[in-house]
Amino acid sequence: MTNQRMSGVLSPVVTPFSGDLSPDADRLARQCQWLLSQNVGLAIFGTNSEANSLSVDEKIDLMDALVDAGVDPARMMPGTGCCALTDSVRMTAHAAKLGCGGTLMLPPFYYKGVSDDGLYASYAEVIQRVGNDALQIYLYHIPPIAQVGLSVDLIDRLVKDFPDTVVGIKDSSGDWENTKSMLERQWDDFRVFVGSESFLLANMRNGGAGCISATANINPAAIDHLYQTWEAGDADDQQAALNDVRDTVMQFPMIPALKSTVAEFSGDDAWRTVRPPLVQLGADDSATLATTLKDSGFDMPGL
Repeated sequence: MTNQRMSGVLSPVVTPFSGDLSPDADRLARQCQWLLSQNVGLAIFGTNSEANSLSVDEKIDLMDALVDAGVDPARMMPGTGCCALTDSVRMTAHAAKLGCGGTLMLPPFYYKGVSDDGLYASYAEVIQRVGNDALQIYLYHIPPIAQVGLSVDLIDRLVKDFPDTVVGIKDSSGDWENTKSMLERQWDDFRVFVGSESFLLANMRNGGAGCISATANINPAAIDHLYQTWEAGDADDQQAALNDVRDTVMQFPMIPALKSTVAEFSGDDAWRTVRPPLVQLGADDSATLATTLKDSGFDMPGL
């Protein structure tokens, strides 16, 4: 892994599947290259990647395939947190070996109501077992989905005990006050990413590092432009325009809607496929979404 900490805009890259529901590594590599051309990093195996519908073997094979296809691992932040300790260790160690820029690590989320001590022990055990000084972990706080959150006190303990390893967080709580409480701690060079571009401008104005957002899959250049120009006079207008696109997509189930949009603007219907238990967006909803986006002037150039 590189020791340079990550910042900017990253996309939890949607995972393409073939007709037999196996991951399509070639199509994923092409999508990653397009996202990189839009100056957006690659948070592969995030929530919107259907990561928890993929096996560890599948994810490791996809990481290898991306690197073999020429995708720069320094621009990758794969999700490596699993419910089983040994799965997290295996995923994290492989990402470190490949030289990924960081790993995005969920807490073990099956058992609810676990203590901070238990979560600390899980992260500490992964770090110690991986045993790679170059490892950089970005914690993943997403209580609306995982139902297991990361308290500010737990983060403080991890940062103090592993200052060169626990280097940032993605806050997908949807609660700006929670994000702000992390920023106010002012941990040394600790990178705070918001989980939606809706909070990007507020995050940047308060010392944040950027965002890791679902809609960076489809609106990467515009989100990156706000990240790059957040001090400009039109920053609030840029934020409002980003919110409009996100609000349009959020009228539908997010992952099927993202895949439907990629399919529509790439002309590749294979992108619509999701793994059960998710179901792809129906024809009427897909048409409504595409029409609404196109009528607003939205496009995905170069896809």
